[in-house]
Amino acid sequence: MFQTIKQDLQAVFDRDPAATSRLEVILTYSGFHALLAYRIAHRLKSGGVPFFPRAISQLARWLTGVEIHPSAKIGTGFFIDHGMGVVIGETAEIGDYVTLFQGVTLGGTGKERGKRHPTLGNHVVVGAGAKILGGINIGDNVKVGANSVVLKNVPPNSTVIGVPGRIIKSQGERLPDATMDQIDLPDPISDRFSALEQELTELRKKLEQRDSS
Repeated sequence: MFQTIKQDLQAVFDRDPAATSRLEVILTYSGFHALLAYRIAHRLKSGGVPFFPRAISQLARWLTGVEIHPSAKIGTGFFIDHGMGVVIGETAEIGDYVTLFQGVTLGGTGKERGKRHPTLGNHVVVGAGAKILGGINIGDNVKVGANSVVLKNVPPNSTVIGVPGRIIKSQGERLPDATMDQIDLPDPISDRFSALEQELTELRKKLEQRDSS
């Protein structure tokens, strides 16, 4: 567990340019505090200890604003940026080197039992306010845009935006780990409007040429 925590700590420096020292991160980063509490609670839960894992989870929620169920499965190098409002459900599974921004929910869609929370692959980046709901699978190297609502499976190496989430295929290459810029995500609706505007302009020119002849 200590090796995993060490990798979580290193993930902060790899992905947050504001991090300046280990002491600063350990004492002031709420996302790291919530993750540390989860690691302890999960270890106790896996060992069959009753009550205390949920008590630790709730205490961490009150102190950090991040709620992680102790039964969730989270890989190494996990990073929660700012953290406030992040919710990770009981049956959620998260791969290695995943990044969540503030306000992200990995939740269910009803009162069904069993696997009711999403599974995220490795190197996934989920933007601020995004909601990923249900027992769906998010492939490796996927980027989810801010405030998106994802309700269906997403293949690897894709970008998802919108409500409900629309999949934007990548070029078939892995999305860079350091790329977390939420501004430059593609907008298919805007692109379609631009294409329609171009078509109308060309049609108008053709009509003007026909009238002039």
